Amino acid sequence: MNHPELAAEVARRRTFAIISHPDAGKTTLTEKLLLYGGAIRQAGSVKARKAARHATSDWMEIEKQRGISVTSSAMQFDYNGYRINILDTPGHQDFSEDTYRTLVAADSAVMLIDNAKGVEEQTIKLFKVCRLRSIPIFTFINKMDRTGRDPFELMEDIEQVLGIRSCPVNWPIGIHGDFKGLYHRDTRLIVLYSGGDHGQGQVNVETISVDDPGCPARIGKSYYDKLIEDIELLDVAGDAFDMEKILSGQLTPMFFGSATNNFGVEPFLNRFLSYTKSPTPRVAEGEGPIDPADEKFTGFIFKIQANMNPAHRDRLAFMRVCSGVFEKGMTVWHSSSNSRVKLAQPQTFMAQEHETVDTAYPGDIIGLFDPGIFRLGDTICTGSPVRYSGIPLFAPEFFCRVSPEDSMKRKQFLKGVNQLSQEGAIQTFKRPNIGREEMIAGVVGVLQMDVLEYRLKGEYGVNILRENLPFRFVRWVVETPRPLDRLRLTSTTAVAEDRAGRPVLMFENEWSIRLACENNEGLVLAETADRMTADEIDV
Repeated sequence: MNHPELAAEVARRRTFAIISHPDAGKTTLTEKLLLYGGAIRQAGSVKARKAARHATSDWMEIEKQRGISVTSSAMQFDYNGYRINILDTPGHQDFSEDTYRTLVAADSAVMLIDNAKGVEEQTIKLFKVCRLRSIPIFTFINKMDRTGRDPFELMEDIEQVLGIRSCPVNWPIGIHGDFKGLYHRDTRLIVLYSGGDHGQGQVNVETISVDDPGCPARIGKSYYDKLIEDIELLDVAGDAFDMEKILSGQLTPMFFGSATNNFGVEPFLNRFLSYTKSPTPRVAEGEGPIDPADEKFTGFIFKIQANMNPAHRDRLAFMRVCSGVFEKGMTVWHSSSNSRVKLAQPQTFMAQEHETVDTAYPGDIIGLFDPGIFRLGDTICTGSPVRYSGIPLFAPEFFCRVSPEDSMKRKQFLKGVNQLSQEGAIQTFKRPNIGREEMIAGVVGVLQMDVLEYRLKGEYGVNILRENLPFRFVRWVVETPRPLDRLRLTSTTAVAEDRAGRPVLMFENEWSIRLACENNEGLVLAETADRMTADEIDV
């Protein structure tokens, strides 16, 4: 079907993820962006856990109780002619694998940094994933209403720790708990800061030109003199604004503000939307890049979530539209089953709120009702089959032997573990000759084990027993010079297989990994593995 509006719809879309270290204010920033888009009327503070209102993007009950984002949420809204798709990712490092997968579906990333802490560990990990994909990264320095580090120090921190140059688009006035406002370098206007109602609504701003004779008196002469000094230093020694470098991921524009007080958010949003890319081509195996404006519909599954509505026991597959036009009820080729399937009940999101969608365009994130056929990394398309590169499995770092407390509930236990494994929430392993009853759950972070226990109890009615195992590394066996049971390994190394039946080695420390490779010439191990593209083996 011909869609003359396709190119225009692609051009107005922006799909991005927000990444940060825990507690940098990511969910709060997301709320404020939704506020300006008219998607919500009042922003909910995640700090006010006792209130009935919680952050829109945190929908799972355990998230509301703990005040953290456990799963990635997708939210869509319109603003100033743009159709915006925000992928709000977990900040907590224990859920970083979910964030890695989500970044595959984003065209750009907003990197949120606490102005008092600078670049933190989790930010570094997520930045590396963005860098691997060469996607544009836009930096928002948050919490400017509080005492923080010198902005020049933060610029140096970003360059030295992350290895990317920065170019401030605006500049803070007052950083020692005496925040006065922001100077915008492109307009030479100063936006004056006032506290207000803790950012629950859109803020009214007062501006004054830095060239106005009354400016020194308005903001204070010492603040004015410091600002002029900083501006001159930036103009002489700072990196110039270079859109080509920004779009190739070599230079990050820096913005300052306070998400909690809703200050600096709207100027950031307006500039970000004008700077960043519309949906970009995705590379298909053997096909090369596929233009989003190509009329052939293609998309891929980057997230699976069961029980978003526990009352209905629903299961949704999150799909990124890559090219062409998605239409409700269309029949497509599905890579895992190598067959044609009809896509029923497509939905768009505002966190847990769903709306049925009739059409969607490249860059859009939609939810598909999943009867259990979709897998992470699946490609779906019309016409002749194409396959997008799969989403890899990342090596877990914590392992538990898990079993149902009540053996009569083993069927529900297996169903729950199987579904959570398909979602990517956990990985499962078995050791040969141990018996069918043993189940090893592997996760990137310990808190994921708590979520596993919580969800099995709440969604499947199963209490579990957990026994921590000493392993800290798992490696997939790519090549082996001899059968696994004849490899020369340390006594604490275990041979196992993942849920797809692929051989793995489980190690307690890095020394054991090195020794395994040294003592077994020809042994090739991998830190990641391709996800299954055919039907997976039931646990």
